[in-house]
This record gives sequence, C-alpha cells and structure tokens, in this order.
Amino acid sequence: MITDQRMTAASGLPSLGLLLDKANDLIRTIAAPSLVQLVLRAALAVPFWRSGILKWDGFLRLNDTAVALFSDEFMLHLPGGPYHFPAPAVLAFLSGCGEIMFPILLVLGLGTRFAALGLLFMTVIVELTVPDGWPLHLTWAAMALALMAYGPGHISLDHLICRARSHARQDAAGLTARSGRCRPRASAR
Repeated sequence: MITDQRMTAASGLPSLGLLLDKANDLIRTIAAPSLVQLVLRAALAVPFWRSGILKWDGFLRLNDTAVALFSDEFMLHLPGGPYHFPAPAVLAFLSGCGEIMFPILLVLGLGTRFAALGLLFMTVIVELTVPDGWPLHLTWAAMALALMAYGPGHISLDHLICRARSHARQDAAGLTARSGRCRPRASAR
C-alpha cells in the first residue's frame, strides 16, 4: 500500500499513488461487504418476486394463466426435445411458492444460503425453459452463487441469530465474547 509519506510532485500536489490510495479507500467504504451482500440479496429477489406475484389470485390459489403457461407454453429444451413439463399444475404451484418465499427469505436475510440455492435451482429450470435468456440467467446464477459462497452479510437475520447463538454458548460456558463476529463453521477436511 502506498503511504502518506510519499513525496509530492514538484507543483506541491499529492502524488498519483497517494490519490489512487485515497480513491481505493473511498471505494472500499462505499462498497462495504455487508452492503454489497444486502444489495445482492435484493437484486436477486426482485425478478423472482415480480414473476411469482403474477401467478396468484389469492392465498394459495394459482391463477389460470400460471397453470396454462406450464401446460401449454413452457417447454423444457433438452436434447431430443423440447418436452412438456410433467405435472404442470404441481410445478406451477411449486414455482409460484418458490418465487414468493425465496425472495422474502433473501430480503430478510433468513436462511439466505438455502434461499439462494433454491433460486439457483429455479434459474437452471428457467434457463432450460427459455434458453435465449442466458445473459440474464447467468447474472441471476452469479448472484445466487455469491450469496451461497459469502453468506448474507451483517445486515441480516441470519447474522443476528448467529450472534445470539454465539453469545448464548459463551454465556453458558462462562466465557466472555472475544469478538462480535459470526463466521461460518470451518469444514472438516
């Protein structure tokens, strides 16, 4: 890292390296990891929520259009196909439920990794249904994978629950909290 002790240019202005360091610090402040993870959760939730909300006529009542889409319009584009969806009414119902529940969980930051996995699975199915949409589907997959890999961030219910459990465990063991950080468990190799 370039330090403040660098010499300034002959005109008395700060060196280019110092300006770049300050710009990098500003960018890191603006793009704090927890803020980025919150934005990722919201960005992935919105398209699925918007699609899901259109499938319902009321509480657990699919509209006719949703079932018709899965029965007549949507096809799985697999080798040797395209093929009709099996059990279209069931798949329309499950799709509608997932497109409502997973985005809610993402926005709240509750069960984030599982919700992101669910939306990643749905993204794969959407890609098999609408193969020309791959640039957008690739973006959804990247967001879901990032959330699965890095978690929901500090601005989430997952983080609050993890901290509460950590403090409760430390209190039960008579320990003092060393840090307020909640980290995923290390995998055994």
